[in-house]
Amino acid sequence: MSKENTVKAKKSLLAAILVAGLMTVSSVTFGPAYAQTQEGQAVGAAIERVATKLAGRIGFAAQEIGGDDVIAFNGDEAFVMASTYKVAIAAAVLDRVGRGELSLDQMVDVTPDMMMIGDAALSDTFVHPGVQLSVANLIEIMITESDNTATDISMGLAGGPAAVTEYLRRLGITDFRVDRTTGEIIGEFYGLPGPATMKVAAEAFVTRPELLTIMGDRNLDFEADPRDQATPLAMLQLLLAIDNGTATSAESRDFLIDVMSRTRTGAGRLKGLLPKGTPVANKTGTIGGVANDVGYITLPDGRRFAIAVFTKSSETSETDRDRAIAEVARSLFDYFHVGQMTKQ
Repeated sequence: MSKENTVKAKKSLLAAILVAGLMTVSSVTFGPAYAQTQEGQAVGAAIERVATKLAGRIGFAAQEIGGDDVIAFNGDEAFVMASTYKVAIAAAVLDRVGRGELSLDQMVDVTPDMMMIGDAALSDTFVHPGVQLSVANLIEIMITESDNTATDISMGLAGGPAAVTEYLRRLGITDFRVDRTTGEIIGEFYGLPGPATMKVAAEAFVTRPELLTIMGDRNLDFEADPRDQATPLAMLQLLLAIDNGTATSAESRDFLIDVMSRTRTGAGRLKGLLPKGTPVANKTGTIGGVANDVGYITLPDGRRFAIAVFTKSSETSETDRDRAIAEVARSLFDYFHVGQMTKQ
């Protein structure tokens, strides 16, 4: 192990996990449908004790691909998904591709009135009419750049929020709601008169410049709204369904996970404390006091695990919120990797 990785390992929660393994855990609630070992319960509790100091309230769920052991804390509690719900939108679009209703090379018009604020690769780059993107490229920048314009166009290609939710129900995923476009979500967060298009937002920020200062502030009323929320276990279900080919075709699965491996946002979250070069395919989400990250992490021996980490109600800095997610990811990395080594 390199010196850098040794330092990161020391900074992780491995010591806390080992200590917690000797403790009786009574404060952790897990979904009854998910297998839990006593060791796994201790790991979850140890992570939670440290991570919640860095981010208001935290929930997470993880499972090795092909394994049975689920590690979760607050796994059945609903959290605002923010942009992590874009994984579900991408999967729903790819389901239509697999059924022959769309194709990845199909070109789609992107008009100026479609441009949304937020993470905005499209609206920042293309200021003139005349833009077309393929379905594949819309998914690409929706995931890798978290572009909200591409997301809302993709939502339309999926059939709208209700169609995405219905798709999830067909997969047997219940604690997962998709209710609004990103434009509608952001518009309601800021109290705008409509979806957060570039035009609407520009006018609002001129008349109400204070809106620019609340971008990272927690909004408890917004978090209390049950729309566009999911539990960590439900997000884990979706990730596993994508990986095992239940949610999409094998070809679409490979396409989506490959896209997720190119995500450019949230370098300090799932990836933040992992050994250098660890393969990660993920999707982040951020709004107000919410910071999330979900995806797949590959272990040194080639095994992988799916992971969903949600936070909410945070009043800490963005750096601390990122660190909380990084602590969860590194601790579970150590659990799945080192734990397997001790069984050999």
